[in-house]
Amino acid sequence: MKRLFLFAALLVAPLLSAADHLVFEPQGEAKGKHVVLLAGDEEYRSEEGMPMLARLLAQHHGFRTTVLFSLDKDGNIDPNNQASLSHPEALAQADAIVMLVRFRHWPEPAMKLFHDAVKRGVPIVALRTSTHAFNVGKDSAFASWAWNHASGGFGRQVLGETWVSHWGKHRAEATRGVVEKEHAAHEVMRGVANVFGTTDVYEAAPPSDAVVLLRGQVLAGMEPDSPVASYEKAPRGKPEQDVNLPMMPVAWLREVTHDSGKTSRVLCTTMGASTDLLNEDLRRLVVNGVYWGLQLEVPARAEVTPVGQYEPLMYGTKDGTDLTDKHRFRGYRRGVKPDDLQK
Repeated sequence: MKRLFLFAALLVAPLLSAADHLVFEPQGEAKGKHVVLLAGDEEYRSEEGMPMLARLLAQHHGFRTTVLFSLDKDGNIDPNNQASLSHPEALAQADAIVMLVRFRHWPEPAMKLFHDAVKRGVPIVALRTSTHAFNVGKDSAFASWAWNHASGGFGRQVLGETWVSHWGKHRAEATRGVVEKEHAAHEVMRGVANVFGTTDVYEAAPPSDAVVLLRGQVLAGMEPDSPVASYEKAPRGKPEQDVNLPMMPVAWLREVTHDSGKTSRVLCTTMGASTDLLNEDLRRLVVNGVYWGLQLEVPARAEVTPVGQYEPLMYGTKDGTDLTDKHRFRGYRRGVKPDDLQK
């Protein structure tokens, strides 16, 4: 069946079936929408999570999906290559963007294609480190989107927050998603109740126009049944408080009107590592965000079963050596080309 997907892609759009990216054609009732997914971070294994999401959006929900990657000179997926975005031309035909990128400094033409997509009001579902997506230089035409720009960059301007800090202890304290009661009935929350991820809570203070859907309860461990953590920390510019009083936002919505006059619907979550996406309700939140962003009716309970095997590596920036540590670093899989994931 997967070979049939590839054959259909070749028939419908041969230019989008090159070896440097993935295309999945819609199955069942086609929505007539093209979702472009961007994988490009050194740590949270977006190169595994984005293809999984692309497959299920195509097979279960009828979206045409394209996945773009960071590659090395030999065409292998290389999340550490912050200057690479394969086939950015797909962004010109994007109806929606799902992204997990970190500290990228893409070539100016690629940055422009992304910039133009945002400015024309394309909806965005942004995961984890997308709050600090770009680290472009001061001489770039897009310097104001750098994560450390005085404005807060793309993260704060568009998503609602940039990089601040690890609020929970990195790789030691997981996150339990707690539904914001005020917005529990929002359509993006349909079928979303039990969210858990092995990543820690980020410090975040989205603006007053944000609709907070989930807050992140810091756990004193890395398992879903770990006890709740309790210790004091000081958020930026404020006195110390208990780490869970109040809990930090970990998922929120915005509607951002650009200087073009167009408005983007945005779902941002500071969760979303490939291991977090093992959680069914977090996958459903992402899928619901795509529907909501495109102003399509959100399913009552979206189908989010991964298509095929999904066994993501634990997040980390280096290869681990302690084989007894369940949560050790493993780095990324070497020698994998996008075409290898199409089969």
